[in-house]
Formats: sequence, C-alpha cells, structure tokens
Amino acid sequence: MQPVKLQRLLHETATHLQAGRLEAAARLCAQARTQAPRDAGVLGLSGLVALQQEKFADAATWLGSAARLQPRSSAVHLRLGFALAKLGRHEDAEPALRAALALAPGDAEVWDTLGYVLKARGQLDEAIRAHRCAVELKPGRAHSWYNLGHALLFAGRATEALACHERALAAEPAFAKAHYGRALALQQSHRLPEAVAAFAEALRAEPGNHAARSYRLLALNYLDGCPREGLFAEHANFGAAVGAPAAEPVLSHAPKPGRRLRVAFLSPDLREHSVAYFLEPLLAHLDPGRFETVLYHDHFITDATSERLRAHATLWRNFVGQPAAAVEAVIRADAPDVLVDLAGHTGLNRLPLFARRLAPVQISYLGYPNTTGLRAMDYRLVDAVTDPVVDGDSGHTEKLVRFAPTAWAYQPPAAAPEPASRPAAAGAPVTFGCFNNFAKVTDTTLAAWGRLLATVPGSRLRLKATGLGEPAIATDVRARLQRAGLVPDRVDLIERTETVAEHLALYHGVDVALDTFPYHGTTTTCEALWMGVPVVTLAGDRHAARVGASLLRAVGHPEWIAATWDDYLHIAADLARDPARLAAASRDLRADLRASPLLDHAAQGSRFAAALRACWVEWCGRTAA
Repeated sequence: MQPVKLQRLLHETATHLQAGRLEAAARLCAQARTQAPRDAGVLGLSGLVALQQEKFADAATWLGSAARLQPRSSAVHLRLGFALAKLGRHEDAEPALRAALALAPGDAEVWDTLGYVLKARGQLDEAIRAHRCAVELKPGRAHSWYNLGHALLFAGRATEALACHERALAAEPAFAKAHYGRALALQQSHRLPEAVAAFAEALRAEPGNHAARSYRLLALNYLDGCPREGLFAEHANFGAAVGAPAAEPVLSHAPKPGRRLRVAFLSPDLREHSVAYFLEPLLAHLDPGRFETVLYHDHFITDATSERLRAHATLWRNFVGQPAAAVEAVIRADAPDVLVDLAGHTGLNRLPLFARRLAPVQISYLGYPNTTGLRAMDYRLVDAVTDPVVDGDSGHTEKLVRFAPTAWAYQPPAAAPEPASRPAAAGAPVTFGCFNNFAKVTDTTLAAWGRLLATVPGSRLRLKATGLGEPAIATDVRARLQRAGLVPDRVDLIERTETVAEHLALYHGVDVALDTFPYHGTTTTCEALWMGVPVVTLAGDRHAARVGASLLRAVGHPEWIAATWDDYLHIAADLARDPARLAAASRDLRADLRASPLLDHAAQGSRFAAALRACWVEWCGRTAA
C-alpha cells in the first residue's frame, strides 16, 4: 500500500491533470518518482501526464516500467502502445496493444489504436478489421468511424471510406478530422470540385491542418478555370500559414564549392511508384566521389524498388509514422548539404519541415507540378519547355533551374511487354485511351473527347484508373460521360491492375493515347510511348499543362502537341485515320525513346549533378558575401 503522503501527492497530481495544468502535474510526478521510483501507480501517472504533454519518449519509458510492474492493467498497456506509436515504433507498439486487447477485448479505444498501428505497418486488411471491431463496439464514436475510413482510403476503397467519414460527421458534426477524411474520400472518388469545398470546410474546422492545405492545393491543379495567378496566390498562402522559425537556424556547413556534397532525398515514394521511375536513373549516375547520397523514405511499403534505390545510398532511413519533431532532429543531425523534396503537395509530404530550413540548399523536384509556396525552398528543377525562360520565375517562390532539355530521365519497367499491333490494324474500331489518374479528367476534357468520338465514326474510348471498378464511382463517371456528350456504351472503364506488366499490356488495345488537361500525365505518357502508342497533348500556360509538350519534344514528336482544343481533335483524328502512321509508331517509338534525353541516363545524370552543384555554389557565394 502507498504511504498516505504519496497518495495525497498522486491525488493532487490527478487534480492538476484533470484541470489541464500539465506543468504543475509534471512537477508533482517528479516528486512522486523521487519518493517511489518503482511504484506502478506513480510511473503510470507520470506516463499519462507525459502523453498529455506530447513528451512521448518520456511517456514510453515510464509506461514501459509501469507495464512490467502492473502487467494486468489494460490502460497502461494501451497508453504504452499509443506512446510507442507516436514515436514511430510500431513494431514495439503492437505487442503492447495486443496485451491490452487480451485484458480488455471490449475496449473500442484499444481496437482503434491497434488498427492505427497495423495501418502504419502496412497490414491494411488487419487494420480495417480492427477498426470495424471498434465501430461495432461503439457505433456512436466518431473517431472510430474516421479511423476506419482512413484505413479504407489507404486500401483504395474510396466509396466505403466516404460513407465512414459521413457517419463520423453524423455523430460529431464539428469533428475536424472527419471533414478532412471526407475531403480525401471525395478526391479519391474523383469528385474534385466537392473535394476542394470539403478541404476548405476541414480548414475552417482546423486551420492548422497543413495536410488538408496540401491536398487542397493538389486538387486545385486538376480543375478547369483556375488561373495561374490564383494558383500561385493559393500556394503562397500555404507558405504563410506554415510560417518560418522565429530565428534562422544556425547551419555549420563549410561553404566550399568543390567539396563532396551530402545530398539527401525525402519522399514517401521510394518504392514501386512513378517517382522512382524517374529518380533511379539519376541516382545511378551520381558520382560517389563527388556526391554522398542519403535517402529518406516515408512510407510503410518497402519493396524491390526500394532495395534498388537503397543500393545507391550511403544512408537509408524510413520516417513512416514518426512525428515531425523527431524527423527534424534526425535530419539536422545527418546535416545534408542539399535536401531535395520529391513530394511537393502530394500525400504524406513533409513540407512544413522544409519551412524550418533543414539544409543550406533546399530543392523541389519531380513529384509535384507547381511551386511549393515556401520561401525556404530555394530552387525548383524544371526545363525550358515546362517553364519557358521568357516567364522567368513568375508563379514560384523558388528560383527555377532549367537543368536539361527535358526535366526527366525515364526508367522503363523491366516487365514491360513488347509493343503489339493495334485494334485498328486488325480491322477493329479505332480505340482512344487515357490511363491517367481520373482526377485529372475535367468536364472540359470529357467534352473534347466526346467531340473526338463523334468525329471518328465507330471509335471507342478506353479509360483506366484506380476507383473505376467501384460501382458508385463508375456510376458517377458514366453520368459525367453522358453530360459531356459521350455515349457510355462506347467507353470502357477499367480498374487498376495488380502488376505493371498487366497495366502496360492494356496499351495493346489502344491506338492513340489522349493526354489530360490542364494537368498532364508524366509516367502515363512515357508508358504509352514505350508501348508504341502516340500521345496527343494540349500545351497550356503552366508547368502541369506543359509536361506532355516537354516529353513529346524530347522524343522527337512535336507534331502531336496541340495549341488549342481544335488542334488537339484534329491531330488525334488524323492519327486515327492513318493506319500507316499508327503502325510506324508501334514499330519505332521505343527506338525514339532510346535515342532521346529521357533514356540517355548518363547525360541526364550529369546535368542533374551539375544543377545540384550550381545550387550549392550559389549558396557558397551568398554565404561568403
């Protein structure tokens, strides 16, 4: 039994904790630990106070000791699991939560926390089952519905996820996270205008949700009618909202222009992903005598692509699930000279950390087709087609570095099948195709495709994207097709495939690929060309709407770049009516890519290295001055 004096101390601590006086509670906990350093109650309460203060390392230490002294307490095991999860130690968190579950199988919070950890470990089916147990135990608990919805989103089940987030809002209309989750589900359902409005609602409920700001910015790039100047203002607002440190961090890097540079790349996509297709050739050609490569992965999936990338690095870390403060501390300790962000405003980015100036030179590249809006992001790597020199750096907070004829070095998948003869060559109807993310398909684009199918009698359209196999999403898409003047019976909707080889083989059924507007494809354009399919693109007034032009110029086919929608339809229809040109494309396009800068990996790697060096030299000059 605890001494009376200790009991009073703990009671007073609990009173301060309930009133939100965390510093006072922490001071009393310190006194209690001095009196009874091995008392389970003291250690458990200390851990709870540390959790409230978000001092997760301290919480894990004290709760770990409490769990060993009091192994029958489900609450202690639950709190320990939560603390470990917040530290990103998901492998350690799971046993603690399993112990809590064995003691309290009817506790919805335990199931919820376990589901969160399983999701972070990539065990999505088990995570979904855990969250379902939580909502069955407490169907009125909004947080459980949100967690289930978020796990379903990670599994690509947008329709179910949307229903879950709407259940969460029905239970708790002001629940900010559920507004955010609903917006994500709408975006994955390709309902972009509704998603933008929902992200705005989430930000009204939680102005500090920078992830919602990023996703909203990504969605704005997809929409018709967003002027370039307005997009820049929206991105600059993100930079202002994230802010900057009160004082510029002191960096101890030696400003020596020619020394070996430590270059770090941060991305959630160092795995089988489009980003990896364009990064791997560059890493393979960075001279290890002049550059040390550090890779920061930030995703629960690591695969064979991850291992290939890892082979090019002297240091590899995975930050998945780790809090921002922990990631910042590690990167500062690693002290990269140059830190390259490969995510931009795509999902799971760490842009708020870049605002805190983690390296002397910070660069945005590859993953996002617009400015980050951060003043602390120094450079953005582009080319003179995506971002014409005449425009200068307008519309960007970064300085633009036009480092190569085209800004990409493409690595075709090893599993790609050989090109094959097209449907039209076999006497079948001409088939147009677009395998881009369907979020990029605007109503204006659909209307243009409707005109194209009307111009080419008997032609068909093949659309492939994640979500098109979900009945609710397919119904919504077919309604949009009808409104745009497309006869749904002439359009095939295809869900994502399990393997890259299956995906690429579907190009055997496409005669002409159609790019989206105003957000072009990148990987999909390269894939179509590699499979021998010509791509028609419409060049616009911003980077996202000029990527197709950059790629087609690089492979020697500027004749497929349109200046207007009428040009676009004319080019596509002329290709469809010319079997000889289609046959030549099928035969020659791979050779065209092999002869282009896209596949001249050594030259592109050299240009990339020179760009990194030039950015560093410029920093050295500023520092010396």
